[in-house]
Amino acid sequence: MLWLWILLQGLSLLGVVNYWRHLPTDRKIETPDGVVVLLSVRDDWDGGPDLIARLKAQTARFRLMIATSGGCAAADALAAREADWVQVVHAGEASDEGQKVHKLRAALRALRSDDRYVLFIDADIEPPARLVGRLLFPLVRGKADIVTGYRMLLPERGPMLALVGAVEMQLATLPRFASATMPWGGAMALTREVADRLDLDRAMAGRLSDDMAIGLAGWRAKMRLRPVRDLLVASPLEGNAAQVLGFGVRQYRHIITNSPGMWALATLVVAVQAAAWVWALGWGGWAMVAVGYGAAWGRALARRAILASVLEPDQASRARRSLWWDCIAPFAVSWAHLIVQLAAATSSRIRWGGWDYWVRRGLVVRMKRVDQNPAGN
Repeated sequence: MLWLWILLQGLSLLGVVNYWRHLPTDRKIETPDGVVVLLSVRDDWDGGPDLIARLKAQTARFRLMIATSGGCAAADALAAREADWVQVVHAGEASDEGQKVHKLRAALRALRSDDRYVLFIDADIEPPARLVGRLLFPLVRGKADIVTGYRMLLPERGPMLALVGAVEMQLATLPRFASATMPWGGAMALTREVADRLDLDRAMAGRLSDDMAIGLAGWRAKMRLRPVRDLLVASPLEGNAAQVLGFGVRQYRHIITNSPGMWALATLVVAVQAAAWVWALGWGGWAMVAVGYGAAWGRALARRAILASVLEPDQASRARRSLWWDCIAPFAVSWAHLIVQLAAATSSRIRWGGWDYWVRRGLVVRMKRVDQNPAGN
């Protein structure tokens, strides 16, 4: 067990250092014509003034297509005010698939003949000015078929939010290989040709998770999926303890209901690390605890450097709140991660955007409203 513990800690540290050392420094972009960005919003969306300002500041030009369920006053007002680059699609309410998937499918059917590149973003991100251009770069250069960034949670003050942020940061700063990458719907891009080859409307039909559906379709078609390491996109994390833990469980429930094998592998890896911490604290002695903390502090330093490199200063400051868990109680991060993974396996019900969904093999088999005036996700 001694050497297994040292190996685990060494590999976890090297993995984060590897991510940091291989961050692109030139961060080249492409600015082709025919780019459309799809954004699904709830019908009570407030217009996202910060998001829209950030989209206007992008270094690459594009058309923004906002997909809503019914009437979103803010989206309609934005399209009326800025019709030169904003379009709204009203999808109606879904009855047998996720509301977000339903809206994105409607947006895909509304694409124009000259739309050559299709990007997906989430409404709660704080994208850097390079986001669109960086996602386009591997596509334009022919280096990938599907390109993705990944979320970097920015927790508000509070230990539970920081803990969930620390769990997510474990995933965000893992080395990413094309053969083991799933796209994240908050920052994802593909060419129109690939979208047509995958027949995304059909691939997403009846499903709850848009990115899992696209990722699995890409894997089956042997598409080249490529992560952009410097696109760790800021995403605020707010709410009470139950809400933020529910967020973590929901992410893994998306995985287990789409790919149980992927969930099992991820859970096994975390379970070994969590069990090793139990051994180190209970029987390993002070020397082994020191090894664990030394590796954790090393990971925290490397992650601090990553945050400073890829995020804006204010974003990096908020994201660093999660690093305290690595410094003070790294074992708690592993244990919380495992708890979230195991909790995901206790049910096939996913609560999201005012609806309860029951999912089997990625498909929605039943759905039910859980609030009086749902606005869709």
